[in-house]
Amino acid sequence: MARTTLTPDCIVRVEKSGNRFNAWDTDGNKRTSEITTTTRKKAFEGDYLLGRFTGRTGKVFWRRVEDVETTPTNTAPDTPSVEVPTDHAEVLGFIHNSYSLKPQGLMMTELKWKYLVRSAVRGKNIMMTGPAGCGKTMAAKALVNSLDRPDYYFNLGATQDPRGTLIGNTHFEDGKGTYFSESLFVKAIQTPNAVILLDELSRAHPDAWNILMTVLDYGQRYLRLDEQDTQATIKVADGVTFIATANIGNEYTSTRVMDKALMDRFTIVEMDVLNESEETELLNYMFPHVDSVLLGNVAKIATLTRSEANTDTARITSGISTRTTVELCGLLYDGFSLEEAAEVSIYPQYDSAGGVDSERTFVKQIVQKFCDDGTNDDLFNDEEIASATD
Repeated sequence: MARTTLTPDCIVRVEKSGNRFNAWDTDGNKRTSEITTTTRKKAFEGDYLLGRFTGRTGKVFWRRVEDVETTPTNTAPDTPSVEVPTDHAEVLGFIHNSYSLKPQGLMMTELKWKYLVRSAVRGKNIMMTGPAGCGKTMAAKALVNSLDRPDYYFNLGATQDPRGTLIGNTHFEDGKGTYFSESLFVKAIQTPNAVILLDELSRAHPDAWNILMTVLDYGQRYLRLDEQDTQATIKVADGVTFIATANIGNEYTSTRVMDKALMDRFTIVEMDVLNESEETELLNYMFPHVDSVLLGNVAKIATLTRSEANTDTARITSGISTRTTVELCGLLYDGFSLEEAAEVSIYPQYDSAGGVDSERTFVKQIVQKFCDDGTNDDLFNDEEIASATD
């Protein structure tokens, strides 16, 4: 049987902006959020184009293409696809018409999205807060893509050397001697209108917070490379916006209690936990080829665990996050059953100590009610819901 040759319906070229690899199609439209970071980075480093293909199952994927007659429009990284106005009346119009810029896969109310855009346009320091897996980083990256400014990403929760990450290090080489190498962060804060994402700020070492104090202070906005008076002081460029993500609360045991002075330097944007209807809508959007009833059951399971975790006599410490439901539905798309998907993606998050009274057993009981017959909408009636959450 002859092999079917797939034809791409979209061609993109990848360009580097800050420390981010952006993808532009032939019409100059930005496609960055549709392609994984690894794929974009490889395309840039290999200097080849990417094509969007649709497989026989309907799954969309991107891969290398060659000998393409149509060359993508060369859109400069510093040329915004959305021009932010400066006149006050025009700024008002831009902010209040910005909801159309929000990606469909980001579940965020219109008010909070407009507040997020307004904060960025006005050069505010923004802190995204909310439970783990609720979409804080996704919202921050969506804002970056919408405004299309030079952007830089720093995961402060993963760094072992705050000073090296934010300031730089002193090195020694034969023939060159001792020299100081500035960090990428120093370059980032000197880039006009840059958006700098400080991920997992609540997990950062206090040394990182101390370094950031003057950088984030609207009255100072500088970074001193060393405590000595003779050392250079780096000024933060005009229009630079800092966006931080943080998990705040007693349930996050590996986070630190954030300094009040540091918190006061941010405008807080709190991400909401999705309700059942919103979760179902998101899952159906992300996995259109998975049975909608099955996706609805996943949303119900997540909602029940979140409701239980918020009761005064909760039998579990936390509900299932949206990140987990997306991972679970990805397993469903790849042919796993709901029971199998829950076994590997949900149960390991809950403690099995206590036997039949353990958190894991309780969550299993909820999931099992949806594993008997995935097509029955009445699997979990009102009486069973009351019994599960009493």
